Amino acid sequence: MENKNYYEEQLNSQMLFQVYDTKLPRTQQYLTEEINRVKKDLAGDEDLLEIGCGYGRILRELANSAKKLTGIDISANSIKFAEDYLKDFDNIELIAADFNTVEDGEIYDVVILLQNGLSAVKGDPSETVNKCLGLLKKGGRAYFSAYSANFWDERLKWFEEQSDKKLLGKIDYEKTKDGVIVCEDGFKAITFSEEQLRKLGDETGQNYMIEEVDGSSLFLIIDKQ
Repeated sequence: MENKNYYEEQLNSQMLFQVYDTKLPRTQQYLTEEINRVKKDLAGDEDLLEIGCGYGRILRELANSAKKLTGIDISANSIKFAEDYLKDFDNIELIAADFNTVEDGEIYDVVILLQNGLSAVKGDPSETVNKCLGLLKKGGRAYFSAYSANFWDERLKWFEEQSDKKLLGKIDYEKTKDGVIVCEDGFKAITFSEEQLRKLGDETGQNYMIEEVDGSSLFLIIDKQ
């Protein structure tokens, strides 16, 4: 089962909300610090696009830190949920669409694909990165995050929590290793190492940096020249 279809057809809307309604303090900290890494760079006058916005969790936290925010997600159910979840914010626009079908245009100051989003977007990750850059204005910045290897034990606890909630199938522990979590229902969550992120950055020909945040996430941050 492809993760694209999983997020579109099964893990969306209210179920996705339950994923992030975690009782694990270290996971809560990871999710907060990932958003804070983007927030600290925002001046408040940016047009920002989030790829794979889900029900609007990250957009809600960034809403007061940017001028206009746009979220796109492949799941129409998640976007419908987000419309209610974000109803108090008049600077957020939501789009239900496959990111791969969006036409390029230098529209945004900031593009974000967080929470290990490169593993969830269908297609070649190099093409995904380049497509994000194609939506940026010159001088704009793109943020991509993956899991740090230092977060593996906590990440596994989080997926076990999701499995206990019946949001995912049971963890297949024989196949779950080396940064990859596999469930018996076919769900597979990969991530990207520092080396892989650096390769993606090199391929763009743009200035970039790799940064570990909070000992839990790895960021590839690219500045469009």
